[in-house]
Amino acid sequence: MPYPVEEAARRRTFAIISHPDAGKTTLTEKFLLYAGAVGEAGAVKARSGRRAATSDWMEMERKRGISITSTALSFEYRGLQFNLLDTPGHRDFSEDTYRVLAAVDSVVMVLDVAKGIEPQTLKLFEVCRTRGLPVITFLNKYDRPGREPLELLDEIEHQIGLRPTPATWPVGIAGDFRGVIDRRDGSFTRFTRTVRGSAIAPEELVDAAVVAVEEGSAWSSAVDECGLLDAVGGDVDRATFLAAESTPVFVGSALTNFGVRHVLDALVDIAPAPSERLDVDGVPRPLGSGCSAFVFKVQANMDRSHRDRIAFVRVCSGTFERGMVLTCGRTGRPFATKYASQVFGAERTTVDEAYPGDVVGLVNAADLQIGDSLYVGDPVEFPPIPRFAPEVFASARPIDTGKWKQFRRGLEQLDSEGVVQVLRDPLQGDANPVLAAVGQLQFEVFADRLDVEFNAPTEVSASPYESIRFTDEPTADRLREIGGIRILRRSDGRLVALFESRYRLQRLENDEPDLVLEPITVS
Repeated sequence: MPYPVEEAARRRTFAIISHPDAGKTTLTEKFLLYAGAVGEAGAVKARSGRRAATSDWMEMERKRGISITSTALSFEYRGLQFNLLDTPGHRDFSEDTYRVLAAVDSVVMVLDVAKGIEPQTLKLFEVCRTRGLPVITFLNKYDRPGREPLELLDEIEHQIGLRPTPATWPVGIAGDFRGVIDRRDGSFTRFTRTVRGSAIAPEELVDAAVVAVEEGSAWSSAVDECGLLDAVGGDVDRATFLAAESTPVFVGSALTNFGVRHVLDALVDIAPAPSERLDVDGVPRPLGSGCSAFVFKVQANMDRSHRDRIAFVRVCSGTFERGMVLTCGRTGRPFATKYASQVFGAERTTVDEAYPGDVVGLVNAADLQIGDSLYVGDPVEFPPIPRFAPEVFASARPIDTGKWKQFRRGLEQLDSEGVVQVLRDPLQGDANPVLAAVGQLQFEVFADRLDVEFNAPTEVSASPYESIRFTDEPTADRLREIGGIRILRRSDGRLVALFESRYRLQRLENDEPDLVLEPITVS
């Protein structure tokens, strides 16, 4: 068996998705704790007297206590190489999460037991469904008051459409968490709290006869509920999990470390290893073929002292070796990989080799763009990375006109990263750009990074546009005749039309159906 195939079997590449404040970043840090990648867990938010989470490296993330940009973290656990892609939870950064989901093989979905499935959770899961990604569910914050777990199972099945198959089941009600029953072998694990969850929670396997006496009604209720799950066939089934038809469910508390190990073990035992990736024509690229990869994320200024630009690539086949020359499919040009790094939050170490499933940061990748395919040997083009349709629009200008050069450089950089979409007038260039985004917070990040990283304080003001459509040159000419409609061009060359009134757009579509006005949809 080829070496890359063997190494691919040792990989688990996954993302964590959730609604904001469900505990995603906390769970990320506790995974690192249990894997021995960090010695002590810190606080998720940068509160006074505590440090920020390892995965949140951007200054604005530390100030706001939210994850803004996805982060790649690599660590070993039980002899396997884990590639964990932490993602923003806030809906305004959905597009960054969407790009990351193109690079993973499975997903851990974190739900707050008090809130259940929230709108952002549902939206992200729809992306998982589109990609056929297997999903492991973690019912988090069970150490606090919350809803009945059976109720949450019903919600998962009816709203998401996955059949929940509980792997662990809680003993005690939400807020009075005693431990979990592992339904796969019937064992009971009792947890002991640690100070602020800073260390691995001590676990005690307790005999059923003993726990029945010590836990009383809490135990008997849990046993009755497990019996009900047995009766309805709620057992974990790997085949349906891999087919994205069922979701193994684990219960715990990331903050106190209760149940974290069970989820990590599930990623080892049932989550898929990297498999052959389909190219743009639906043909699989064999794992043992020449090295290939695709760019799913571009990030500048992670290292403020060097002002570099790093392209995150998912290795799809073959063996990546630092220094090898890859061909960029979009340009046909060679790309030297002298500066290849493995990223741990904002920290990085040189990587000499990587295999299918690994995430490699290519430093000084000025010529690479999101969605680019890279290869050695037989050419390959992987499917493009889709984009979300913009929902809000704004205009931007430098407060200090003397900073125009820095403003233009930042505009180009943040557009290429996907922080916002920059729409330019074909005749005016950067003179009067329109920013397009999924949510308002993206504009805040845009302005903050222009100020901090490019020394170009920028005024961002709301634009009156309500709708956007793809168009072509003949239609653009007609729209200019009508007037009151802005014709702009995206960085990928596509023409778009911006409308201040949805009603006017609908009327125009009805009156002149031959015009090319295509909705921008996620695909």
